[in-house]
Amino acid sequence: MYHTWMRYFTPGPVHHRLGLVCLGVGLQHGPLPTVGPRTLDHHVAVVVSAGGGWYRGADGRRTAVTAPALIWLTPGTPHHYGADPGTGWDEAFVDFSGPAAATYTELGYIEPDRPVVPLSDAAPARAAITRIARAARPGNPLLEVETGAAVHELLVALRRARADTNADGDPVLTALARDAFQPLSVAEHAARHGMTPAELRTAVRRAAGCSPKDYLLTVRLGRAKELLAATELPVSAVARRVGYDDPAYFSRLFTRRVGTAPIRFREQQGRSVPGGWSNRVPDPEHPPTIPPRSV
Repeated sequence: MYHTWMRYFTPGPVHHRLGLVCLGVGLQHGPLPTVGPRTLDHHVAVVVSAGGGWYRGADGRRTAVTAPALIWLTPGTPHHYGADPGTGWDEAFVDFSGPAAATYTELGYIEPDRPVVPLSDAAPARAAITRIARAARPGNPLLEVETGAAVHELLVALRRARADTNADGDPVLTALARDAFQPLSVAEHAARHGMTPAELRTAVRRAAGCSPKDYLLTVRLGRAKELLAATELPVSAVARRVGYDDPAYFSRLFTRRVGTAPIRFREQQGRSVPGGWSNRVPDPEHPPTIPPRSV
């Protein structure tokens, strides 16, 4: 015997403008019936948290699925899959669509070329799917927005849960961020890792969804914003702190990427903090207690 629960939604055009919409959600377990062969016009994330089975794509090759694992079903791709008929599996699925799916694919969060992805832990993804299931209660006026927001959360949880992802962060990205403010070329960064520039580009593209140059620029401009907002350093000094000897070039680059000049950004965001901002990340679940005012 097997158990199946599912709900399907029809978001309106205005909800599609949020970027992602949830089209359906399901929770199933046991020796489930085989799915397909079929082809869909939208995305589905199938999270297998227990048990095992198989997947067959357009090339006809059969791939084993062993929990915890993710099966990506992408638009226009023929597929056929099923749980082991003897033991079955524990499955949760989310159907979704929207213009942001193309961007998530470009960034490597959705992988059409890797339909079966081993996971280190299915629990965070299952938690996001559970929120979608709970939002499906009758009469929920926030249904489309809640479920759409949870799809974004689900894609992040699945990206973080890949078995080939280091829980402490990608070592290449960590090293690039550490050395971002040094006057090093991409080739010199690659040499520090014993890589060719092409190998570094592949590693960064897979980890961050962008080129090494773009990743370094993001780190540099993030730090520049902090210095502009929290200190009174001249723009030329901020430029040097983040690796640019030419303040005019830095200002042009900042303006083009941020959309406003460094001086204007400081006017909008500036808040002088003696000693600088803290590097300690607060615990949102245990905020510091502010004592009541004495009367």
